[in-house]
Amino acid sequence: MSEDTIRLATIGRILRRRRRLLAVLAVVGALFGYGTSLVFPPRYTTSASVLLPGQWEERELLTQVDVATSSTVVDRAAATLGWTGVSGAELRDRVTAEAADGNIIKISGTADTPERAQRLSDQVARQFVEFAARIAGGGTDAEAATEPEALRKKVEETNRRITDLANAAGPGQTVESVQGRTALEKLRTSLEQAMTKLDEADPATSKAGMVVMGPAARPTGEAPPTRTQLIVAEALLFFLLAVIGHLAAARTNRRLRTEPEIAAGLGSALLGTVDVPEEQSGAHRPEDRVPRDRIRRLLGLDTRWDLPTPPSSGDEAGRRIRYRRVCARLRDRTPAPGRLLVVVPDGDETARRAAGQLVAEADGDPLLRVVEVSVDRPIVPDRDTESGALVVLSAGSRTAEELAGIAEACADGRHEVVGVVVAGTVRIRPTRSAGRPPDDATPALAVRGQATGGSP
Repeated sequence: MSEDTIRLATIGRILRRRRRLLAVLAVVGALFGYGTSLVFPPRYTTSASVLLPGQWEERELLTQVDVATSSTVVDRAAATLGWTGVSGAELRDRVTAEAADGNIIKISGTADTPERAQRLSDQVARQFVEFAARIAGGGTDAEAATEPEALRKKVEETNRRITDLANAAGPGQTVESVQGRTALEKLRTSLEQAMTKLDEADPATSKAGMVVMGPAARPTGEAPPTRTQLIVAEALLFFLLAVIGHLAAARTNRRLRTEPEIAAGLGSALLGTVDVPEEQSGAHRPEDRVPRDRIRRLLGLDTRWDLPTPPSSGDEAGRRIRYRRVCARLRDRTPAPGRLLVVVPDGDETARRAAGQLVAEADGDPLLRVVEVSVDRPIVPDRDTESGALVVLSAGSRTAEELAGIAEACADGRHEVVGVVVAGTVRIRPTRSAGRPPDDATPALAVRGQATGGSP
């Protein structure tokens, strides 16, 4: 697993080198969001407010919220609305309530049309007020209104009786009459105070007077998530998942990137590193004839994103010096007449181009024969007149297990791995003049096939 810290530069490389793939995945996500919006029809939500007069504690307000969304209230609203195919159980999923500031219960209803959403909210609020009044009165609405009125009439009748007794006691000329009138007045005062306290403590008069604060407003827009929100959200989700997937793949990448690690994986010595000019975006490749490779090239999957930006290269002469030094080291390791098998992993375009340039620079000394081997099941031709094998590959392209498989394949074919050449991609500096190239300049050869090279 790679232990490199994920930096903004890494994300920047993903955005630059995988921009086509990310754009395609974002479009796919947008189409998926559009399809999701077709499966789930639009919804509209509106709210009706119910005012609760008097003093209410928080737990009492929460109780009223539960009452507003209870099955009794919603079932009564469903029976009143009489919508075909819509039961109270289904409406319970569409009705919500919450306690707002100022002893207000906001009842929200959701339906498939603005008109139905408005009717649903208004009807649930109305049924909630009626049901709360019945609970507070302890009986029917008529009984709740009759009992306080009858009690007041009894109090008025008692006050008149007290007045009659006070008049019958006389004008207060005797001590007994004064004491009687005083006792009657105290009784009247106590009765009025008790009635006042009863009115204040009676929940039917202080808390049952709930009021619906007007009809619910007809919604003018869809309730979230709207179709636009689904499209944008799915496109962003696919984009982020693609970026996270690239980062996760980079963290779990076990491909060897440094020259000592690659040489140790093959169990041989490093003969040098060579530069391969970066291909232009419009350059034609032989594998582009395959539809799958064309798609990979179109999406930008044919190039590695997790490698640093290729450094700038010098002139053609400087690059050829590297190849000539590798050829000189091969002559020192190969007995005359030298003939070597150049092993290139299949699909490694950079290594294949580097191997072709080595064949051109060797010019038959040593004699090189290039073969491409599959990494999944590497098979190297049996030894004929070759005196060893040279492995050419690019940095960061293979794991230690894959390199060990190539080394074992060479051993099975009785080829000794005499060395390793690591190829890297470089950018060619733009030329200032259109002068002729040097007479000794030799273009890099693109070698493809099972066996190519100079003549023996």
